[in-house]
Amino acid sequence: MGKRKKKSCSVYILSCMLFLFCLVLIAIGFTGKSHAVISRFQEQFQKEEIPYQTTDEISREELDGKYYYQQLGADEKTVYREILQGVQENIEEIYVHASDAKKTNTLFQYVMKDYPEIFWCNGTTTSTVYKGEEGETYTVLEPVYLYDSERRKVMEQEIRDAAEQCIAEVQETAGDYEKILYVYEYIVNLVEYDQEASNNQNIYSVLVNHRSVCAGYSKATQYLLERMGVFCTYVTGKTTDGQSHAWNLVKCNGDYYYVDTTWGDPVFQESEGDSDSDQNHISYDYMCCDEEELFRTHIPDSDILFPSCTKMDYNYYVVNGMYYREYDSEEILKSMNETIWAGENPTVLKFSDHDVYAKAHDDIFQNLIKTAARNLADYYQMSEVKYQYLDDPDLNKITIYWRYR
Repeated sequence: MGKRKKKSCSVYILSCMLFLFCLVLIAIGFTGKSHAVISRFQEQFQKEEIPYQTTDEISREELDGKYYYQQLGADEKTVYREILQGVQENIEEIYVHASDAKKTNTLFQYVMKDYPEIFWCNGTTTSTVYKGEEGETYTVLEPVYLYDSERRKVMEQEIRDAAEQCIAEVQETAGDYEKILYVYEYIVNLVEYDQEASNNQNIYSVLVNHRSVCAGYSKATQYLLERMGVFCTYVTGKTTDGQSHAWNLVKCNGDYYYVDTTWGDPVFQESEGDSDSDQNHISYDYMCCDEEELFRTHIPDSDILFPSCTKMDYNYYVVNGMYYREYDSEEILKSMNETIWAGENPTVLKFSDHDVYAKAHDDIFQNLIKTAARNLADYYQMSEVKYQYLDDPDLNKITIYWRYR
């Protein structure tokens, strides 16, 4: 009996609720408020809105010196910022305001080129375009992350420590040229070129592991110079023999120059002559060069325009008196003798163009180098003289290494 009484009570309550609901519906019909009630009903059951990536953590000041970002239109900048913050937060699926997957992938690459410190992403992503129920088109990026947040923090600290150690050696009075030269030499002397190196597409391989390839060299150059207050961006393309390559664009005392730290490494030099001679010297052809010099061996990607680089004023060889715009045999011999008398190496003869180089070439190898070798023998009282040379017609340069024992 007790159970039946409880059941009857439940049925009664349910009946009352249905009756009240009917009264509400009747009231809606008379009051004209049905639209508001239905809207609230739809809001309660509709699907969640598209979870676009927020960009609250990114300041406009931070983006002022980012070259690729500054080349974009307003809508593209929005997508760029969404991608940037998503990658900085290790978001697995980044929702962005874009309807073109290919273009979105390009913007992702621009983020990677502007931010060398993003080492925890391997530089690849998949982009998928979707259409929402309201007809809105959006794209979801899925970057490939190398490290989780915990491991990333440890590695970031290692990078910061290495960078601070590097920068601490730069004098406070150093100008743009001195800073660029310092970073150029620092990386070349620190790093071994190694195609099998781990993390070789990011700055960790350079600053911590000290083994890398062109991507690592160039991103580390960018990272360090940006921290020193010098404009530097990352450039990709190919060499004239078809190999993928990366280098940098810098601004030195108001003018743009190209820098290729990788090709400053002695590993890329080939020599002739005495194989025992020391040729472990940095090459400075791409230490602040103009586009005419660079384009002899480098072909930039064409997806974005770069400013003209027409000056050689701060090229290393120009600054140090090793650059010749015309051929003067007496000046060339004087340069050789000064190197010999100082007991230094090497003698570098860099010519402004191929015509000047061709005019100098035969006289140097048939006459001047032999005269300088005799001067070496006399000055150091040597019975036999050995030397080694690099003859590079592509770069219009002759480099001579003298043996002093």
